[in-house]
Amino acid sequence: MKKSIKLAAAAVLTVAMLSACSDGNGKETNSSTNSQTETPADSANETSSQTSDAPAVEAPVFENVSVHDPSVIKVDDTYYVFGSHLAAAKTTDLMKWTLIDSGVQDGNVLIPNVTEELKETLDWAESDTLWAPDVIQLADGKFYMYYNACKGDSPRSALGVAVADKIEGPYKNLGIILKSGQWGEESPDGTIYDATTHPNVVDPDVFFDKDGKLWMVYGSYSGGIFIMQMDEKTGMPLPDQGYGKKLLGGNHARIEGPYMLYSPQTDYYYLFLSYGGLTADGGYNIRVARSKNPDGPFVDSEGQDMIDAMGTPGTTFDDPAYEPYGVKLMGNYRFNSVDGEPTGNPYAIDYGYVSPGHNSAYYDEKTGQYYLIFHTRFPGRGEAHEVRVHQMFMNADGWPVVAPHRYGGETIGKYSTSDIVGDYKYVNHGHGITADIVDSSVVTLSEDGKVSGAATGTWKLDGDHNAVISIDGVDYKGVFLREYDESMETQVMTFSALSDNGVSIWGSHVAIEK
Repeated sequence: MKKSIKLAAAAVLTVAMLSACSDGNGKETNSSTNSQTETPADSANETSSQTSDAPAVEAPVFENVSVHDPSVIKVDDTYYVFGSHLAAAKTTDLMKWTLIDSGVQDGNVLIPNVTEELKETLDWAESDTLWAPDVIQLADGKFYMYYNACKGDSPRSALGVAVADKIEGPYKNLGIILKSGQWGEESPDGTIYDATTHPNVVDPDVFFDKDGKLWMVYGSYSGGIFIMQMDEKTGMPLPDQGYGKKLLGGNHARIEGPYMLYSPQTDYYYLFLSYGGLTADGGYNIRVARSKNPDGPFVDSEGQDMIDAMGTPGTTFDDPAYEPYGVKLMGNYRFNSVDGEPTGNPYAIDYGYVSPGHNSAYYDEKTGQYYLIFHTRFPGRGEAHEVRVHQMFMNADGWPVVAPHRYGGETIGKYSTSDIVGDYKYVNHGHGITADIVDSSVVTLSEDGKVSGAATGTWKLDGDHNAVISIDGVDYKGVFLREYDESMETQVMTFSALSDNGVSIWGSHVAIEK
């Protein structure tokens, strides 16, 4: 069951309310990449003998897929992601992915007669495709898919549920549970629908809390992010909730893609969010807030109540108003190659992500490992997008930090000073919503605990692998981790740490050519 997986007004404003629901000047499609073809950001061949940061080990093998807005569920020994455009993929190791199907067309194995089965939804949304879904297994053993469709140039959307006996379908529609964008008409809470205060009913995430209660968090742009209580037996909303409880957003703030993860390690519920626009020039970035309760209130690392994260009344997409809220885990970045590094990999100079976002997350109760699953675009590749998985770790203050490189089967270890000292490609993700790519600079962590180069300060290894780093007077807490650098085709030491004001920094050891 997914409990073990997540344990976890006015028509004039009908302008691209939803990043995952935009078109033309930002319409997301799923035809931009070959889901299995290795590309500049995907090359992972043999372990290179040219570099030495760690003893040679067998290189991980990556097989990539394009599933936008991936939502994860684990069934037996297999991880599945479900995404927009009725796409799904699976893996047993979080590295080699196989596409199950994609495309809102009859014959898709997930919903074979989708155009008829979900006709009411598609007609209401005036759309020919579906957006970010979520799948959960309930006590009856069946799998419930929370699907949704959006018009695209307005928050006219419908959200419903379909059920299947098997995770890969076929799914049978149970009906629409929420609608939005009913201009001039009554909304579920009894008032006239107002896109500045009422939600766009897309991007659902259905999860069990630690006490076994079922919830659905959802929403994008428009009136914000909302949460509803659900019936654990039927998967339907409990009665008389309207749209549920608002958690944050409103006035068309560019905030979407909510996903909830409970951590038994910290006893917090972590609400992941995507800020900005999903396209390559949209500045998409992944953020998080936390609460002791599944329905909030949620705060960021500065203690700011996320209910205040919203646009300015009378404006649309007023990024500066909500930009200060939420812990920013990652945004656009590029690890540039450094003089002395191997030149055998022609893609090294452009290794990085553009507009990473709309993530899900997974906690493995057996190993205690956390994973962040998301889609991303890449420098120089336009709107091409693929799924990526990175490990996460809880820092000393109970906030997640994300490993700089994609997951390659590594586990965190016990390190010494000699493992850590050296030159690092350094990225400060900042706190902005921006399409600019942060290019790495070089810093040196020396044996005397000093940080020098492009940034100055101090560093310390605390215990086996905890990192305490001070850069230009700001303290960051996180971890050191040895992992596979796909661009350099070798193992390198890395660090990932977070400041109290919600800014993440990454470091990846420079791989010196032998």
